[in-house]
Amino acid sequence: MVEQIKTDYRQADLSEVDRALCDHAIKLTKTPSEVSQADIDQLRSLGLTDEAIGDATQVISFFNYINRIAEGLGVDLEEGM
Repeated sequence: MVEQIKTDYRQADLSEVDRALCDHAIKLTKTPSEVSQADIDQLRSLGLTDEAIGDATQVISFFNYINRIAEGLGVDLEEGM
């Protein structure tokens, strides 16, 4: 499953909610200014609460932030990464 997700999460055997969260992560990462109320409403329609959507968005954003700091400062990956 991990390899499927790494290769193409859209082909992995994910639940509809997990696939939607991956879509949200991609959009928030690549084109954050294009995230709209419709995107949030879509997540809500799948049963996610505002708290869960907020948590997911914060985790996604934190990883983006920390990766940009690491890349911007030339931080080497830990052994095995």
